[in-house]
Amino acid sequence: MSDVVTGEAVVVEVRVAQLPSRAAALLIDIAVQLVTLFGASFVVGALAFTADEALLTMIYIALTVLVLVGYPVIFETLSRGRSLGKLALGLRVVSDDGSPERFRQALFRGLAGMLEFWTLSGAPALISSLISEKGKRLGDIFAGTIVISERGPRQYGPPLEMPPQLAAWAATLELSRLPEGIAATARQYLTRWHDLSPAVQHEMGARIATEMSAFVSPPPPPGVPPFAYLTAVLAERRRRDHARLAFQAGAPQRPAPTTPMPYPPPPHQQAHASHPPPPHPRAPYPPQPSHPAPAPMAAPPASQPPATAPGPTSGGFVPPA
Repeated sequence: MSDVVTGEAVVVEVRVAQLPSRAAALLIDIAVQLVTLFGASFVVGALAFTADEALLTMIYIALTVLVLVGYPVIFETLSRGRSLGKLALGLRVVSDDGSPERFRQALFRGLAGMLEFWTLSGAPALISSLISEKGKRLGDIFAGTIVISERGPRQYGPPLEMPPQLAAWAATLELSRLPEGIAATARQYLTRWHDLSPAVQHEMGARIATEMSAFVSPPPPPGVPPFAYLTAVLAERRRRDHARLAFQAGAPQRPAPTTPMPYPPPPHQQAHASHPPPPHPRAPYPPQPSHPAPAPMAAPPASQPPATAPGPTSGGFVPPA
């Protein structure tokens, strides 16, 4: 990851393309250029008996320049920084400020590539890429560009499974006021959590958790980190959505599991995972000891409706007095 300062003075993290992926993209582009050049040469060679020798020489030079220089310039200009090789490997050329590559920059890179790859066999590009902090070759240095990877890692982080310590609290949440935008932001943050630095993890997580807590009640137990709080809220929201869809489809609704699957805490919280947080004051009431059934009471007069004594709820808990 590398920081890119945009024209609006905003710092954006981008994934710099690594040398192996850039080399593989370059080999694909070179193969396409060679096949195109040989095919064009074969067509021009068929006209050797009917055209002047000087004219054929000029055509060969023009085709060589067009294929070796025009191919990367035209493709990167029209596709906003992607040649065929970069498109196959998920790479893109952007300016140093993160803006799309312009024609002037593509032309500088194409002319420098003619010298780096076709004249000096790629040695200057290899040395410059190894020395540069952002893996820039000479063409990138002259043009003010950088090659980034648009494809994230295959492992995006842990799935949204309910943390066991927060299962009882999450079952009491009121989620009807939670906006979809905040939920999508939290989901994206959890997806990229492992790619962020520890400082960004805490700062961004605290900000998103603060925004979400304004629409979700009750508040979490004390000592819950933002990562676990957001995971519990989204996991409970997903469970309720699945239950509602199953009910609408006519399938029997499955009750919420009393013992959720274990969920590994973040790395900086693993040392405290053996000490669950204290229960929240608004957690469900603990089960009360069983009492013998009261004796049947005499029926009230016919003029008054029979009073119904409060009984245990469906969850087996006695309501408070």
